Amino acid sequence: MKFSAARSKAGSAGGAGAAPVARRGASPRAGARSDALAILERADRGEFPGSLYLEGPSEALKAELLSALRHGWARSCPEAPLARVLRAAESGVEEILGAYQGGSLFSPRELIVVLDIEDLGRSEKRVAALAAGLALPAGPSSLVLVESTADAARKALEPIRAACSERVVLMPPERRTLLAWGQRRLASEGVRADSGVLEAAADACEGDALAFFNELAKLATWAGQGTLSRAEAERLLRPAMSAELPDYLAAVAGGEPRMAAQRLGRMLASGVGEGTVLFALSNLVGGALGGWARFREASDALRRRRGARELFHALDAVYRAEAAWKGGRADSIAVLEQVTREVCGSS
Repeated sequence: MKFSAARSKAGSAGGAGAAPVARRGASPRAGARSDALAILERADRGEFPGSLYLEGPSEALKAELLSALRHGWARSCPEAPLARVLRAAESGVEEILGAYQGGSLFSPRELIVVLDIEDLGRSEKRVAALAAGLALPAGPSSLVLVESTADAARKALEPIRAACSERVVLMPPERRTLLAWGQRRLASEGVRADSGVLEAAADACEGDALAFFNELAKLATWAGQGTLSRAEAERLLRPAMSAELPDYLAAVAGGEPRMAAQRLGRMLASGVGEGTVLFALSNLVGGALGGWARFREASDALRRRRGARELFHALDAVYRAEAAWKGGRADSIAVLEQVTREVCGSS
């Protein structure tokens, strides 16, 4: 009954004068593997998969794909622009399916993102229940299930993967693929990049996707909605780390929030930019997860102290802090202090 009501509302929302409707794209057969960039191209047209399963070892590409989907949804569905983010360990199967099939009181359609879907794999009954629910017709909402990186395939989750209308496996990108993602990222920011800009960024990051996207964010912030030359990019990409930055990162990696906060304050007072600090934190955590690290000792110390799941949550905190800083939604110093505590593990 919930689904019928939601569909009725969705039909009425498309009348004269209505906002653009987030549409269902033509999807391949259930469980078929899809190309991530092709999904984003459809999202640019307001077409979103009914259910999408994200997996694979590249957390950087997962984060980039989720960010692009969320921005695309906000443009296509202004009455419900914010994604509803759930965690499998905290939300039962009934809540996930209720959000997906029933809509909400304020909008007949939503973008629902479920993180750490692997937590459902501990219960065969819950896996079967979610897979059965996904196989049923649903309304105009879009459901994205995100599986964290694992050393081995989680076979228990295969029924859920097979039930989703689309499935994307995100591997560490080769250079050509990374440049394609980068071109899309700058275009979405309204930046026109001259020849060689993306290559310079990839070279500066030694092909590490996480570092690459963070460098592009810095370049886009500097360029605004203008043109970025290769010479400008190479100048901005040169390391400009404060002498106090390694000490700050060492305090964060060692789980010393008070010392880290003191060193953060000194850095900001000396003129180090917020973007530099956020990039350093993302690089610190990314290095702890096995990516390229400018300060390898600090990343290794953080990895020894915090588990993989905690590191993924810390990386999510850095992404949220960067979004809040770029969007001007909060005081920048308060944002940096909070994310420092979260990466330290003391929030």
